[in-house]
Amino acid sequence: MASTHFGFKTVDENEKAAQVRGVFDSVASKYDVMNDLMSAGLHRGWKAYTVLVSGAGLGSKVLDVAGGTGDLALAFAKKVGETGEVVHTDINEAMLRVGRDRLVDAGYTLPTLVCDAEKLPLPSNHFDVVTVAFGLRNMTHKEEALAEMCRVLKPGGKLLVLEFSKVAQPLQKAYDWYSFSILPKLGSWVAGDAQSYQYLAESIRMHPDQETLKTMMLSQGFGHVDIHNMTAGVVALHMGIKC
Repeated sequence: MASTHFGFKTVDENEKAAQVRGVFDSVASKYDVMNDLMSAGLHRGWKAYTVLVSGAGLGSKVLDVAGGTGDLALAFAKKVGETGEVVHTDINEAMLRVGRDRLVDAGYTLPTLVCDAEKLPLPSNHFDVVTVAFGLRNMTHKEEALAEMCRVLKPGGKLLVLEFSKVAQPLQKAYDWYSFSILPKLGSWVAGDAQSYQYLAESIRMHPDQETLKTMMLSQGFGHVDIHNMTAGVVALHMGIKC
């Protein structure tokens, strides 16, 4: 029986996806409010920068993996226009429903798929840009997911991985205090769920640091990977180019 991490716990790898799904089923309705509170609104700037450096424009084909409540999908839909394509995916149906409603309210009807990032039901060499924002750390087999994202990209296409990462050392103690003392309390007060936000704090610590993730991406078919640290490394954007 193979095992993996669910936060700081060790679980059967066959059980992790269901446990992660339970977390996001619980927090879906309050996810966007919590993002604003947890990051003091900074997540909006991190995502705007991701869209900016993607190079997506009119007619581009974009895949948003673990797209959840749809903020990145909406931003890309505005960039690519009617001649482009944005596919909005997530393994969690509750999150996708929130995202679909947001997109429809904004006047966009996009292809929306409930699917596993490790087994994307999409054609090879199709997309100009693939994005995954704050989702990779929750995946059981990260290398398999990265390989799938590489597969569906056109040669020369870009993968953009926006994820919490290794914070600069002088901020480590303060960041740990905030993550483990304040974040679960916020989750309890706003979302009625301290345990899920405890998991989210733990999952950040278990995620590969900047250089390790770069190495993983290079090993899965990306010929060049740039790292853009933001907010002192609280978040890093990894941009990989498919060979």
